[in-house]
Amino acid sequence: MYFFLSQLSIMDLLYSSNIFPKAATDFLSGKNTISFVNCGIQLFLFTTLAAAECLLLAVMAYDRYVAICHPLRYSALMRPRVCAFTVAGSWLASLLNSLVHTIYVLNLPYCASREIHHFLCEIPALLKVICGDTSSYEDGLFVSGVLVLLIPISVIMASYGQILSTVLRLGSKVGMRKALATCSSHMIVVSFFYGTAIVMYLVPKSYRTALQDEVASVFYTIVTPMLNPLIYSLRNKDVAAALRKVLGR
Repeated sequence: MYFFLSQLSIMDLLYSSNIFPKAATDFLSGKNTISFVNCGIQLFLFTTLAAAECLLLAVMAYDRYVAICHPLRYSALMRPRVCAFTVAGSWLASLLNSLVHTIYVLNLPYCASREIHHFLCEIPALLKVICGDTSSYEDGLFVSGVLVLLIPISVIMASYGQILSTVLRLGSKVGMRKALATCSSHMIVVSFFYGTAIVMYLVPKSYRTALQDEVASVFYTIVTPMLNPLIYSLRNKDVAAALRKVLGR
């Protein structure tokens, strides 16, 4: 659990560092400009980290499923090599996915005006200033969104469905409370992150406005990474006990 939490922390730290400093600087200075190269770098890093976090949250849900439904086999099923392989696979798949999208989007023909109504270089915002037919690429983007968003969230829902079924069969209120305490923090993060990302990438753009896109992006680029440390720390007994010990000193 702590290995996966450390990877989530790294992703959130890089995620926020890629977006928030630039957005805050633009807000305070009023310049609101970014070079084409820096826009491409921001797009690549953002897409990589967002996809990696989607996949990692699914892996964390599976980890909780094994811990609760197969506790005696947990050390064998989730041994360190398996954990490292799943995290490495999440990073590699995200890098390849981001590389394809970044190269394709940056080579599309842009209009004379390159003003995007967004606080970061994100694919849906960039597509609005492209002079040309992007329908085929948008279909590909939708398929990519299904693979990166819907498949992981299906794994998460299946894992928690099995957890709930197992706990209910036990008939123990104490066991149910422990299981819910273990999973509640992860469920909160999943709801914030996936909910807004699905709205952004799977809902047709004709049903969204530029303001709605910005609000949705704020949730999964700034709010969720900011809340993750608080949610996991406050819901974790070991971390809470260590915090009380430090404050007591």
